[in-house]
Amino acid sequence: MADRMRGIAYDGFGGVEVLRLREDLPVPPVGPDTVLVRVHAAGVNPVDMAIRAGGLAGAFPHHFPVVPGWDVSGVVEKVGPAVTSVAPGDEVFGYVRRDDVGLGTCAEYVAAPQRCVAHKPQSLSFAEAGALPLAGLTAYQALTEALDVGEGDRVLVHRASGGVGFNAVQIAVALGAHVIGTSSAKNHGFLRDAGCAEVFDYADGPLSQQLSEPVDAVLDLVGGATLADAPDQVRDPSRIASVVDPAVNDLGGQYVFVRPDPHDLEELARLADDGQLRVPVAKAFPLERTAEAQELVAAGHVRGKVVVTLR
Repeated sequence: MADRMRGIAYDGFGGVEVLRLREDLPVPPVGPDTVLVRVHAAGVNPVDMAIRAGGLAGAFPHHFPVVPGWDVSGVVEKVGPAVTSVAPGDEVFGYVRRDDVGLGTCAEYVAAPQRCVAHKPQSLSFAEAGALPLAGLTAYQALTEALDVGEGDRVLVHRASGGVGFNAVQIAVALGAHVIGTSSAKNHGFLRDAGCAEVFDYADGPLSQQLSEPVDAVLDLVGGATLADAPDQVRDPSRIASVVDPAVNDLGGQYVFVRPDPHDLEELARLADDGQLRVPVAKAFPLERTAEAQELVAAGHVRGKVVVTLR
């Protein structure tokens, strides 16, 4: 194994123009609790652009050059001596959010803390698995922890055709909920196929005026005026969760910031392998076109996930 690798990196904050394909990046070291993953696919998420623009500079130490990407799927190359959950040769996927920003997933190898990875769902391709972790974990943790969704709950998911929303619809259905989704009209069939019992067009006005009765729980993926209307959509404001707007706390609800969790990754894998969770990949880009992948995600309105593939 060589000590240098190909990857995308940037040396300062800015737009997509700062992204560079590098052939000389050092292969990350393997610490005691670290899993070195040979990357097959890296999901592209809006947070990647926020980090590149400097939006999280106050939340994480940054070490340049920064390799973007938090989502990964691949094969374990090496493990540190304290690692017990996976072994070399295992197929894995993960949400590689470290305690600092620098060693991301858009490269041939990534060093992932053991807590960030789990065995890849057998039923998913590497591209599909690489697109799942961040969005899937966000949806799963919001529904099972913040909202405590269970059998028979009526759950409203805003922006249900997006990456987090589409996962949330399927997970809520698997939990036994009656799921209501919002999207543009062109995506209504897409959401019904995923299990939505009711679908509303957000262009038709506030949801509180469209619902026949208040719901049991609301997952907000929009913020702003949509979140402000949420207390009138739900029976109990404590069962409002938002992953985009901390103002939800002022309404009595809960703000959710996703975290790495191997147990939750295993649950996502189980749902996928049980046929209850599918991951539509809107488009896959080769590594050298990472800038185009980020531009597509930044433009919004992508149905499904965007990934960068290396193998």
